[in-house]
Formats: sequence, structure tokens, C-alpha cells
Amino acid sequence: MIFVDACFGKKTPYTPVWMMRQAGRYLPEYRAVRESAGGFIGLCKDYKKASEVTIQPVDILGVDAAILFSDILVLPMEMGLELEFVAGKGPVFHNPVLTKEDIKRLDVKSAVKNLSYVYDTVKLTRDNLKKDKALIGFAGAPWTVATYMIEGGSTKSYNICKKMLYTQPELLHEILAKVTEGTKLYLENQIKAGVNAVQIFDSWAGALERDVYLQFGWRYILEIADYIKAKYPEIPVIAFPKGIGSYLDSIGGNFDVFGVSWDTPIRMARNKLSDRYTLQGNMEPCRLYSKETIKSSVTKILNIMDGYPHIFNLGHGILPDVPVENAKYFIKLVQEMSAR
Repeated sequence: MIFVDACFGKKTPYTPVWMMRQAGRYLPEYRAVRESAGGFIGLCKDYKKASEVTIQPVDILGVDAAILFSDILVLPMEMGLELEFVAGKGPVFHNPVLTKEDIKRLDVKSAVKNLSYVYDTVKLTRDNLKKDKALIGFAGAPWTVATYMIEGGSTKSYNICKKMLYTQPELLHEILAKVTEGTKLYLENQIKAGVNAVQIFDSWAGALERDVYLQFGWRYILEIADYIKAKYPEIPVIAFPKGIGSYLDSIGGNFDVFGVSWDTPIRMARNKLSDRYTLQGNMEPCRLYSKETIKSSVTKILNIMDGYPHIFNLGHGILPDVPVENAKYFIKLVQEMSAR
């Protein structure tokens, strides 16, 4: 698989490309399946429909890898938190984790078992996916997942979890350790079910100061990566801590691919990390609104990464109102330009 080869820094006939959130609302086909499933959580739990939307971008766009359709919050949901997706608010946990007693009710073993619908999605998808296309599994990084668990949903200030961090750091570490334990087993079961790589998303890494993030965020990603690589060295591990470009010198660990967010200059990331890792990224997602800006960005990034291990992607997820025609243009352009 060209994607897996690129993860391990091997030479490939062209630069493989996929997009975060590629199975999503910009596709009419996805919206139709989601509606038939009765909403987002229903779609996550219906393994046949989840598999269908996982494969859609491969068939429609021609991307080089499918990413499992699911959500980072299914793990804490199955650990015992009551999750609801509310129109206009996004995900809401009605029983957030704020005390030691709250932590005690989090059941990691039950969660890993109850996530069987995810593993069924993986199995069915791998059976139906073209053999040369990789299937990427994923999980949220402990810090990002914990912010939702503590805040009770999305946040812009992180004041509840940051208050815990600075006033009750041991309590936050206890939550992070529990999520880390569950994430290891969750990703391991995805691997057993058939994924070819795993990505760890830390969407809110940039919410913390450097030294604080390294202590409360990055260390747990490294613990998960060490666990996976020790047992499954043939499975690439992708780390994506969004928004930490100012201190890439502090980054290292037992993973294979580093995801570069759009706010980090790809040349700087190349100079600091390409001797150790394949880089993934990092086109600004809003450039997909214009074919002209797609072409200029693809040209620039391919020129900077020429001769260095690279997987092309956006610097974050594709947005819901991007024209499908532009997404197709982007994928084909990367593949054709990098093959010349």
C-alpha cells in the first residue's frame, strides 16, 4: 500500500493523499446515509452504514486511504458518560467528570467491549475496501478527550479543565491515565479488526503552554504510541497535535508520522522533523474553496517536501460547504503533480 509505504519513509510513485473528515457533510451521499441512520450517534453504531460512508471518499474522490468513520467521543461515551449531539452546540456530556467519584464510575473494560460496533465497521470495511487502499483507525488523544469529559462539551476557554489542571493536577492526571488506558486497548482492537495504521488526534494541543502540554498532553500520546509500536511494529502510528508548531524542537517519540497543522510552516516542520518522521499535511482547509488557491498551495507544499517523506493532507478537517468538485480536483492534482 502506497500510504503505508509513505508512513515508513519508503519511496513511492507519487505522494499519497487523503483528507481528515473526508467522510462527512460535504458529500451528498454521506448526508443521505446519515439521515437514514437517524443521526450521528446512530450512524456511528450502525456498522454497515458506518462502513459505507468510510468507503465513500475512496470511490468518489480517489483518496489513497480511508479513515474509519466514528468519533473520538465514543470511547468516553461507552465508559459511562451520557453523550448527546445537540443542534447548534455539538457534543454534550450530561454527566461530566469533576471528582474522584466521577472517575470511579468510568468503566474502561466495558467500554472497550461495548465498542464492538467500531470493530465490526473495521472488519466490514477492510473486506470491501480495495486491497491497495489503506484503512486508518483513530482515537482522540487523552488531553483532547478529557477536555470534553470535564467541560461537558466543546469549549473555547477550557476554564473548567484548566482550573483542574492548576488547582488539582493529580485529579486531571488520574482522568488522563484512565483515558489513556482505554485508548490503548481501543486502538489495539481496531488493529486486530484490520486497520492498517492508527492516528491519534490532539485537536486542542495548542490550548496549553509548552511545558504544560508536554506534561499533560504529549506524554500520554507517547505512552499510547509506545504500547502500539511494542506490540504491532508493522502498524504506522500517526501523531497529530494541532497547534504546537512553535516548539517542534521538543517533539520526539516512538511514532512514524507527524501531522502538521495548517498554522505551522511545512518548511520549518521539515527542517526540524523530516530526519526522523514522515510528515503529513498541511494545506489550509479553506483553500479548497478555490481551484486557483488549491493549485498554488499544492505546488508550494510539494516543492518544499520534494525528496522528503510526505503524505499530503489538509492541516485540519475538510469543511462542510466545500464543493465536491474542488475536493476531487485537489486529490487528483496532488497525485498527478507528485508523479511527474
